[in-house]
Amino acid sequence: MMRPVPAAPVSVPDPTPDLLQRAAAVRRCAMALGRLSDLKRREAVEAMAAALEASAPQILAANQADLEAAAADGLAPALVARLKLDAAKLAGGIEGVRQVAQLPDPLGVRQLHRELDQGLTLERVSVPLGVLGVIFEARPDAVMQIASLAIRSGNGALLKGGREASRSCAAILEALRAGLAHSAVDPMALELLTSREESLGLLKLDGLVDLIIPRGSNELVQFIQDNTRIPVLGHADGICHLVVDREVDIDQALRIAIDAKTQYPAACNAIETLLVHREVAPAFLSAALPAMAAAGVSLRGDAAAQALGVSHAASDDDWRREYSDLVLAVRVVDSLEDALDHISRYGSRHTDAICTTNASTAETFLRSVDSAGVYVNCSTRFADGFRYGFGAEVGISTQTLPPRGPVGLEGLVTYRYLLRGDGHIAADYASGERSFTHRDLPL
Repeated sequence: MMRPVPAAPVSVPDPTPDLLQRAAAVRRCAMALGRLSDLKRREAVEAMAAALEASAPQILAANQADLEAAAADGLAPALVARLKLDAAKLAGGIEGVRQVAQLPDPLGVRQLHRELDQGLTLERVSVPLGVLGVIFEARPDAVMQIASLAIRSGNGALLKGGREASRSCAAILEALRAGLAHSAVDPMALELLTSREESLGLLKLDGLVDLIIPRGSNELVQFIQDNTRIPVLGHADGICHLVVDREVDIDQALRIAIDAKTQYPAACNAIETLLVHREVAPAFLSAALPAMAAAGVSLRGDAAAQALGVSHAASDDDWRREYSDLVLAVRVVDSLEDALDHISRYGSRHTDAICTTNASTAETFLRSVDSAGVYVNCSTRFADGFRYGFGAEVGISTQTLPPRGPVGLEGLVTYRYLLRGDGHIAADYASGERSFTHRDLPL
C-alpha cells in the first residue's frame, strides 16, 4: 500500500486541559456504563433512536446548512455525496440504531470456562474496551452508527467529525444526548470534538482513550496511524476489484459491475478496478462499454482494453487509485493467476469479488485473495455492517489481525480472565503438593 508523502510535517500538540478534563469525564461515564445491565443499555439505545426521530427536522436543516457551505467552499463531489443526509438516509440510520438495540448483548459472554484444580475455576468473559476516539470526514450518519454501537457495547466515545459536517454532527449529538437523558446512561458518555486542535490532541490521549477509529481519506487514516500510540482500527485505502472470469454469465457479471461501481461510487466498498479475462473480454466489454457510458462511468484501460474500445489509457497509478467517483480502471488479464497477482500487488485488502460459473475457480479465488471480504458472484457493495446484519458498523478494518472487515459490536469488546479460588497458592503446584486438573467446563 502506497503512503502519501505529506507536503509538510504537522506537529501534534499535547491535549489542552479542557480536552483532558472532558476525556476523563467520558472515561468515568464509560466505567459506569460498562456495569449496566443488558436491558439498561438496550433501553438507552432505543431512547437514542426515538430522540433522533423526534429531532429529524432540526438534523436535516443542519445538514442543509452544511451542504450550502460545502457548495460555497467548492468541496469535492465525493465528499459532498458523503455529507448529504436526506430524509431517507436519516431514516435508514435511525433504523440501524434500532437494530443495534436488538442485537445480542456483547458483554459478559463466557468464552472459556475451565477448572484448573478443585475449587479453582477460570473464566474468560467479554468486557467493553472503554473509550473510543472516532475521527471521520463528511459522514454525519457515522455519528449515529458509532454512538449506538458504543453505548450498546458499554463504551464511551469522543467523536470528531469533519469541519464540513459540523452543524449536522452537533444536531445529531444533541439528539443522542437528549435520548440518553431519559435512560440510565449519562449523556456525557458521548462527547463531540469540534476543532482541529482537539482532534490532534485526541491522538495523545493514551491512558484515557483505548481505540482510535478513523473514517475518511487515505491521508487521514495514515496520518493518525503515524502519530499516535493508541491502537488504530481502520483502512487506509478502499481499492476493490471485480474479476470477470472466462467462464461467466455476462449479463450477471455486467449487472454486478454496474452496481459495484455506481450504486454509491464514493463508498470505500465500490470497485475501482475491473479485471477481465482475455477470452471473454471482447464479448463482455462490447456489452459493458455502452452500459457504463449510460451510467456515467469513465473507463481507463490498459492497451488490451483500449484495443477493445476503452477510450482512455490507464497509467500504473490508476491501479493504485481509490477514485471514489464514477471512474473505473479496466485491465485484461490472461488467467486467474494473473488477476490474483494484480490484486496482491495493487489491492488494499478491503473487498474483492469474482464473477464465474466455475465452482473450482470460485473456491480458488476464495482461498487465494487475502482481503477482509472475498466474494463470488455478488457486488462488493455488500461489505457493510448493516448488510451483514450487524445493525451498524464503526468502520471497516483491512488489517490482518481481528477485528477485520465491517466492525460491529464484536469488534468493540475485549476480554478479561476471571479466576475464582479458595486459598489456592502457586507454591503448592510448584512443589508438587497439588496438581492441575485443567478440565473444561460447560460454557
